[in-house]
Order: sequence, then structure tokens, then C-alpha cells
Amino acid sequence: MSSRVFPPLYASTGDQDKDRLAFFHVLERLKTQKRTGWVDHGIPGAESISDHMYRMAVLAMMCTDQMLDVSKCVMMALVHDLAEAQVGDITPREGISKAEKRRLEEEAMHNFMHEMLHDSPAAQRMEALWKEYEAGETPEARFVKDLDRFEMASQALEYEKANPTKDLQTFFDSSVPNIRHEEVRGWGQSLLKERNAS
Repeated sequence: MSSRVFPPLYASTGDQDKDRLAFFHVLERLKTQKRTGWVDHGIPGAESISDHMYRMAVLAMMCTDQMLDVSKCVMMALVHDLAEAQVGDITPREGISKAEKRRLEEEAMHNFMHEMLHDSPAAQRMEALWKEYEAGETPEARFVKDLDRFEMASQALEYEKANPTKDLQTFFDSSVPNIRHEEVRGWGQSLLKERNAS
């Protein structure tokens, strides 16, 4: 069972300025929390959650698919792991069920959007983007999920190059074969060719 300890949920002070600043400060956790998969594999200097989201946002800007709303994809990439500021980067090995993980993340998002941001238009936008990504039903959500997979595989290759004794095959197996968007799938194949040539 998981030994993860979650920080207490924020309680609104009723002062919108103070509560908004609390949200800005909680974002700092995304900059300092390391991605669990890399830590579990003993990667020194593992990337943070925000490192991962930032590169995804830039990757979204590289999209040439004119059927997608690229601006929406960039924003979605920047909020897709926002709940992890509260719950951290939960992985399957921790013994937390998918249903419980989803409940914890929904609770975190509700806390951010309502207790900290007072259901402002910005909060509504972020929450809608997060929910759309989680549902995975729109072309933009599916594309951003593929960016999530590709970004992880890219990072795995970079860590293998920096740590030649590390075999991170599991990260490739769980990402590249599941990429569905044609353009991102092409990026994934190029990445695998680069890996095989190393």
C-alpha cells in the first residue's frame, strides 16, 4: 500500500487576492516535485512535473495538423498534470487504484478552482481543459495524450544517453506503441531510430 502523504487541502480565506496567491504558490510544487518513474529508476537529477509539462507545451506548438486547435493543445499540456501539485506523481506501483487516483486528482482540482480561484473565468477554463484531457474524447485531448507519451520516451532516451548503465525499455514499451496521432507517431519512430543507432 502507498506510504504517500498528501498535504492538507486549502481552505479559502474569503480574500480572493490571498487565495489567488496561494494558488500561485502551490504551482511551485510542480517545479520541485520530481517525476516518480525516474526517481524509482535511480535517475540523478530527475525532471520535475513542470519540466515535463513545459516540453509538452512546446511540442504542441510544433503541430502541423490544421484540424487541431493548437492554442488549446498548448494550454491543455500546461494543465494536464496540475492536480499533481497536490497529490504528486502517483504511479501504479504505489498500490493506489485508478479510481482512487482519479478521486484524489478531482478533489485537488476542485480545491484549486473553487477554494483558491473562486470559480473565476480562468479557473473555469483550466478546469474545463483538465476535464477534457482526462476524458480523452476530443481530438485535442487525444493529441495531448500522445504528446505525453512521446515526451516521456524522449526523456527516457536522454536519460539512457546520460546514464549508459540504465535500461529504460519499459518507458518506451508503454509509450511509443500507443501513440495514435500520425505526426506524433512519426516523431516516435524517428526517436526509436535514433535510439537504435546509439
